[in-house]
Amino acid sequence: MRAAYIEQTGPASNIKVGELPDPTLTANQVLVRVKVAALNPVDTYIRAGHVPFELPMPFVVGCDLAGVVEAVGDDVTKFEPGDRVWGSNQGLLGRQGTFAELAAVDEQWLYPTPEGVTDEAAAATALVGITAHLGLVEEARIQEGETVLVSGGSGGVGSTVVQMAKAHGNRVVATTSNQAKVEYCQRLGADLVINYRTENVAERVREELPDGVNVWWETARTPNFEPAFASLTLGGRMVIMAGRDARPEFPVGPFYSNCNKLLGFVMFLASAKAQANAADDINRWLTDGVLKTRVDRIATLEDTAELHALQESSTIDAEDKVTGKLLVRM
Repeated sequence: MRAAYIEQTGPASNIKVGELPDPTLTANQVLVRVKVAALNPVDTYIRAGHVPFELPMPFVVGCDLAGVVEAVGDDVTKFEPGDRVWGSNQGLLGRQGTFAELAAVDEQWLYPTPEGVTDEAAAATALVGITAHLGLVEEARIQEGETVLVSGGSGGVGSTVVQMAKAHGNRVVATTSNQAKVEYCQRLGADLVINYRTENVAERVREELPDGVNVWWETARTPNFEPAFASLTLGGRMVIMAGRDARPEFPVGPFYSNCNKLLGFVMFLASAKAQANAADDINRWLTDGVLKTRVDRIATLEDTAELHALQESSTIDAEDKVTGKLLVRM
């Protein structure tokens, strides 16, 4: 099979594209003919060696996929050859990735692709969708009628959180950095959008929502806790899902005296059951058109190193070069 892989961690230029042996199945695995794979920031961290995993070498990069079942292991019960499927949680914890013509995936990390949903939509939504659902439902335990503020509402995860919070019947506030992104968040359904470069977020929240927000979802790699704690209601929750190396100052006083809760989680460490529950809702919302993931470009497998460098400059250097998901069509 053709695959994008590395033989040692390091820069994007380490990625090679070439022939590797087809994967062999264990009893509980599904062999997927990959149609579309999607790139995420975590893929660049793993490839660069910033996430301390022991990687099988050569290591196929990538977390997300959508495709068609080619074969199934002896113990697989949910899928059969010819089924369309999507999934995430690959290229992690010793598992090979998805930027290849074939991928052997444990049955528990695969989900049926609904009729009418494209492989591009399924792959693009996989990791960001599961992440957003885990944070809102499993961690923050949002209730209908609450107010959710999404800091970075125009980004990959942030835009998904905006849409999911609306689907759960919540009022949504989004913050972002320019007028084009403000308008994008409005199109996603945000009830209030704040440009944090031109407005004071905490002041604007107090003006518009005197009672504060119930949940503050933070997407920044280095959170600023001051405006979050100034905006949360009594007993409000803050969700963080990024910033492995971040060491920001923490304002203890306003946090504990307002009975707030700080919730951190890592998507790929969540249980298979929690991720499957997320997939059920994602499939329903994709089918209904309630959830849409913006795609920046669709490239080829040969472009994988270039896509990694582009994603890295956008995520690490904040160069704003990427306005949606980067996909590879096999």
